[in-house]
Amino acid sequence: MQDARTGGRRAARHEVATPVTRPRRPVRSRTGSPRRSLAAAAVLSVIGLLAGLALAPLPQAQPGGLASVAAANAPHRGAVQDLRVASDVAAPAVSQESYVATTGEQTLVAGGTNVDWAKLVLIEGAWPLTEENITFMMRWMRQENGADNWWNRNNPLNNGQGSGGGSGLGSYPSLIEAAYYAAENLQSGRYPEVDAALARGDSADATAQAIWASAWASSHYGYGTHWSSRPYDVIEAPASAWGR
Repeated sequence: MQDARTGGRRAARHEVATPVTRPRRPVRSRTGSPRRSLAAAAVLSVIGLLAGLALAPLPQAQPGGLASVAAANAPHRGAVQDLRVASDVAAPAVSQESYVATTGEQTLVAGGTNVDWAKLVLIEGAWPLTEENITFMMRWMRQENGADNWWNRNNPLNNGQGSGGGSGLGSYPSLIEAAYYAAENLQSGRYPEVDAALARGDSADATAQAIWASAWASSHYGYGTHWSSRPYDVIEAPASAWGR
C-alpha cells in the first residue's frame, strides 16, 4: 500500500501539471536603456558646440560699435558674368509724357490788356493761339476802336451780334461777353474764310485779306488802304470793363 501522504503529493502534482508562465523581464545591458543613451549623446553634442563657439574669434568691431563681416567696398573676387546681346536686337523706345499748358479765362481777365482780350476771342473760337492770329486780332481791334480806347462800349470789334445794335454800335455788360459773341459771330457761317484762316493759323496779312473781302465792314477797310500793319501797343482796360 502506498503511503497516504505520498499519494496526496502525487495528486497535488497532477493538479498543477501545467504550470503558469510569467513574462520575462528584459535583461539590461551594461550601457543602460536606449532613451538614456540618446539623451546623454545630445548633452555631449551641445557641450561640444558651446565649446567651439567659445574658442571662435569675435569679429573686429567697427567705429560706432557695429561689426562688419566684409567691407562694402571690398573688390569682388568671384566669377564675373559676361552678358552679350545680339547686334540685331534694338533697344525699346521709351515714351515720355508731355504736358501742354493752356491759358485760362481767369488768367486773361486778370491781365486785362488788349492782347488778353484778343487771346480770349481765339480761345472762345477754339482757334490756335499763334503769334500770327494774335497779331491779326490786334490790328483788327485797332481799326475798329483805336488803340487808346479799344474797350469802347465793351465792344472792341463793333460786333452787332448779341450787343443790341445791328450796326455794331451796341455794347456788352463786360469784355468777357464781348469775346464770346465775337467768336460766335465769326463762326456763324457768315464769315467762313475768316474762320478757316484763323483755324489754319494763316499769316496776319492773309487773314486780314479775308476780313477785307467779307461783309463785316461796309467799307471793307478800303481793301487794305485803311489798315495799318505797324507794331501794336499793349494797353490795359479799366477793371470795370472786365466786370470786376
